[in-house]
This record gives sequence, structure tokens and C-alpha cells, in this order.
Amino acid sequence: MAAHTDRESDLDEVPVSEEELEKALCVLAGSDPDNCSYSRGYVKRQAVFACNTCTPSAAEPAGICLACANKCHDGHDIFELYTKRDFRCDCGNGKFKGFKCQLNPSKDEENVRNRYNHNFSGCYCVCDRPYPDDQDNDEMIQCVICEDWFHSRHLGCTVVEPEELQEMVCEACMNKAPFLWTYAANFGVPPVIKVSHPEGEEVEVDVEEGGEKEDTSEPIQSGDKDPSTSAEHTKQEVSASRSLLCKRTHEEMTGKATTKAVTCKLVELQAQRPEGLRKGAVFWPYSWRSELCTCTSCKRIYVAAEVQFLMDQSDTILAYENKGLDEPFGQHPLMALTHSMDRVQQLEVIYGFNELTTSITAFLEQCVAEGKTVTVEAVHEFFEELRARKRRRTNAGCE
Repeated sequence: MAAHTDRESDLDEVPVSEEELEKALCVLAGSDPDNCSYSRGYVKRQAVFACNTCTPSAAEPAGICLACANKCHDGHDIFELYTKRDFRCDCGNGKFKGFKCQLNPSKDEENVRNRYNHNFSGCYCVCDRPYPDDQDNDEMIQCVICEDWFHSRHLGCTVVEPEELQEMVCEACMNKAPFLWTYAANFGVPPVIKVSHPEGEEVEVDVEEGGEKEDTSEPIQSGDKDPSTSAEHTKQEVSASRSLLCKRTHEEMTGKATTKAVTCKLVELQAQRPEGLRKGAVFWPYSWRSELCTCTSCKRIYVAAEVQFLMDQSDTILAYENKGLDEPFGQHPLMALTHSMDRVQQLEVIYGFNELTTSITAFLEQCVAEGKTVTVEAVHEFFEELRARKRRRTNAGCE
């Protein structure tokens, strides 16, 4: 999903739908709020947070799970990172310099497969700005490959809003996996980019239409252009990879090779429709991953580009949120109280509610363990401590 967030709380906005609110709730419901996820290994997808109090250095980024954010880092300066794939909780490992996880203190010094970026330091987009940012109220959209968040104006194209277009791949990730440009020409939304005229005036042009786009309809002749940037070169690479792979097939090794060709969907698409201009982010419908070729040659290309997760439909945010919809929290009565709030306000309420629930449970368990009677004075003292904790966290965020 190309997840959207708005910085400013505005009660005058059109209330979000129940479905949208359920999705916001499911960011948390899809993760365990009580048990550290470390024992589950590298979780396919989970809500991840960063603690600026414990790991403020950008040189030593670390991520923590939902349960550790609630229990071990209560009252700390926390960055919400939405969800991350293939991540293992760092809380209390070597990055925390002696700080131990209260839920699972026995952890390796480092989670070598974890991937980090500047999000873990509270910065986002190519502009490396924090979120929320008092100087900027532009919406942010997440790339499904690098999982960084981008301001819509920094995507290099006009943002599309149709409901069925729910995933976005940024331009940098498109270029790291250049075969995606072929799929973009067939299944993605043609980006609208700005083109400068000789008079100095900029106009928006659909790269799939009009005379402003690059002409890629004619076959590229050798010597005309750098082959490393051409669709023909990509086709040759795929074909060569497949040919090399086929040299070691069972039929050939046993002398029973046939002339039947192995069908590669990517090669077929390249022959049917040339690429457009390799420019700007690309928006995709949910169905686009099912269109990816899964021949052995293409699978090797995905692994080489480190995007093999694109073949996994359960990797998507949609699948993660659908899992959350099956959880009791997804139908929580809290939803009835938040219809007039925007997405940011809703998440803040959800986090606050989750924190309150955890704190009350801990308070009652402590009273039971110590054999204390829950008095009115004790309850008042408990809520006063919660308010003081909130004030400390708010003041820390303003420094």
C-alpha cells in the first residue's frame, strides 16, 4: 500500500471511512502488543519503532517492536516507523549499551539481517527532513521496496489517487531493479512529469502520450545510445541469463534436449510494448505483483536486485492489514469515537489507548502481587503519574 499520512490535525476535514480507520488500527493489531517479537526471528512484517532516547546516534540505528515500545521504552522519545519487513527487534542488544530488554533479555549482540535507513533517526524522504515538520504539511507516501517515506512533491511525478492504486515504487528503487520499467509500461500508471521548453516554461506531460516523450518505439540500433540504459539491453541480459541457465537442464545432461522454448513473461512484454521514459516514481495496482514472471531466470534477477519479496503476495501492506482485521482490536469500540479525526490523530489516540491499557494492567497486577487494595487514592495517584509522564514526553519532543 502506498500509505498516506497528513501532518496537521484538522477536525474540519472530511471524516475518514470505517474501512480507513480499521486499517489504521491494524498497523498495531497486526503486531503483538504484549510479547517481544524477537523470539519469532525475522518477522515478515511488523510495526517497528525507534527510540531516540536510547539510540540517538544515526551511526548506530536500532528498531524495536510494539511490545518493547510499550514496556521497555515507556516515556521515551519514540519514532513511529509504520511497518518494516524481515525485521528482528533490537531492544536491549549491543546497540543499547547496557540497556536490557525487560521482555526478552537474552538477545544476540546484533541482528545482521536488519536493514536500516535514515527513518530510524526520525528523517524521511530525499530531503532528509523530520516528520512531523512544522515547515511542511505535504503528504508522505511510502515506497514498497526501500520503505522510506517521500513527500509527494519529491516523487518526480504527479501523485495519482485512484483507489485501486495502492503501491508505489520510488525512482531510485525502479533504477535498482530496472526490469520493473518494463512492467511499469504495461501495468503501472504512466507518470506525469515536468518538461522544460526552450522558452524556459515547464509543462506537465504524460510520458506515454504526446510528442514530448522520448521516442522508444523504434528498435535501438547499435551505437545510437548507451545500451546500458536501453530496453533492448535489458532484454538481452534476461535472454542471456536464461540461455546460460538452460545449458544445465536435465534434458541436456541426459542427451534428451528439445527445442521447446521456455516462456519468459518479461521478454514477451518487452517485445509487445517498449518502455517509456525512465523518470519518476511509479504507482501500481495491488494486482501488479501477480503479473511478475516467475521463471527461474527472472527469479535469479529478483534475488540479484534484492527484491525477491515482490513475488510474495503476503508481503504487501494489504495482507498485513487484512491479518489485523481478523484481530479483536480491528473491531474495537474505540473506532466509534474517532470517525471525526484524521489519520494522524487516529494513530495518536490508538497509541494512547494501547499505552493506557498496558499501564492499567501493570498497575493492577502490581497491586495483586503486593496484596494491596485498590483504593480511590491509589487510582488518582496512578493517573497523575500517567499525566506527568505524558508531560515529560511532550516537553522532550519540543526540545
